[in-house]
Amino acid sequence: MSSEWPVVPVDQVCDLIVDCVNKTAPAVTHQTPYRMIRTTNVRNGRIDLADCKYVEKETFEKWTRRAKLQRGDVVLTREAPIGEVGLVTEADGVFLGQRLMQYRANRKVLEPRFLLYSFLAPALQHQFGSHEGSGSVVSHIRVGDCFKFKLPIPPLDVQQGIATLLGALDDRITLLRETNATLEAIAQALFKSWFVDFDPVRTKLEGRAPEGIDEATAALFPDAFEESGLGLVPRGWRLVPFGQLLVHTIGGDWGDEARSDKNDTRVAIIRGTDIPDLRHGENNRVPIRYTAAKKLVSRKLQHGDIVLEVSGGSKDQPTGRSLYITDGLLRQFDCPVEPASFCRLLRPKSEQIGLMLGLHLSQIYAQGKTWEYQNQSTGIANFQTTHFLETELVAVPTDEVLDKFARTVRPMIERGHVAQMRILRELRDTLLPRLISGQLRLTDVEAEALAA
Repeated sequence: MSSEWPVVPVDQVCDLIVDCVNKTAPAVTHQTPYRMIRTTNVRNGRIDLADCKYVEKETFEKWTRRAKLQRGDVVLTREAPIGEVGLVTEADGVFLGQRLMQYRANRKVLEPRFLLYSFLAPALQHQFGSHEGSGSVVSHIRVGDCFKFKLPIPPLDVQQGIATLLGALDDRITLLRETNATLEAIAQALFKSWFVDFDPVRTKLEGRAPEGIDEATAALFPDAFEESGLGLVPRGWRLVPFGQLLVHTIGGDWGDEARSDKNDTRVAIIRGTDIPDLRHGENNRVPIRYTAAKKLVSRKLQHGDIVLEVSGGSKDQPTGRSLYITDGLLRQFDCPVEPASFCRLLRPKSEQIGLMLGLHLSQIYAQGKTWEYQNQSTGIANFQTTHFLETELVAVPTDEVLDKFARTVRPMIERGHVAQMRILRELRDTLLPRLISGQLRLTDVEAEALAA
């Protein structure tokens, strides 16, 4: 490791390094005060407690007999995947599931946030990979090696300054992330109100004043329902099979890892696993591969397209995740973009219809309805695309309502602030390794970074 600072093994600067209990804790289906952190909860320097499993008190006490978590502890995933890191900010009733390591900094010599950022830096990530255990189908870091990682240790005040600077950038990224989530929730709520619950129509039908919309918008909606032949819809609206609202659909591609005579075109390929991060503005981990130019012609993504996951899933997670494609998202890449072979390109008839269909897909996925279109074969869950396109009905409003809806939600969906997140993250990721190693001193960059 190249560093301007002394480099020491992590166990020399920690008060505690503990491996978790390496068997699955018995979870319960009801909420309790005791939550289990799994490897899937640890990502990008954060621990997300929104999707934790719950256990009873007896299980909590048994699984924390080695040590309980404290605020400021750093958590490392050592398997599935390896090298994800998070900082504990909430410790009451929270404990570690299997395949996780717990680090508690000796605060006399090590700032906990500096430990976090050291673990996130490329030098430590390389160490995690070089310690990957062999003899197992699943990549993992051996427990004994988790005490040996070496990190640079500058003076404590320098550590604190570096952590404060990088933390300020992360705070701004978090604020933008929360803004993104709020806008997405507003768009989803508006879709549900207008096209699922038909609230503006019911309000008129019951003779009540409009709620949440102005009078001009309310005037666009009918005041009665009618039978469409496929079900009850607002008067003048139609229930249309999803597939009839598309002009093009095709399965994805995977290409080759290396350029060849056959696959000579560089392309970014969006997988189902990439969809959550791309939707929420997280780190872009989309693989770059090579494909045949003739394949790309019909698969190249453009503004207004939708990527639908059609294979993968698990017993706990159905297929059917989706991503609405915007110009802003495509600008993240320096090459054409296409869906992976386990995904499908859906091209709506218009941008307005596409915005509605994208939110329709998000709505039915959140409701669990995509389970209805899933079958299981050879251990892999597959989405019954043809059945879905022919039978999933969409309430299509008048052009006036559709246009108003599109103009309202477009700024929320296009998410211009996601580009800001990317810029801030790139700045942080550029500064992080150089600050941690001492190659760049804090005074050289602090004012510039905080003004970004």
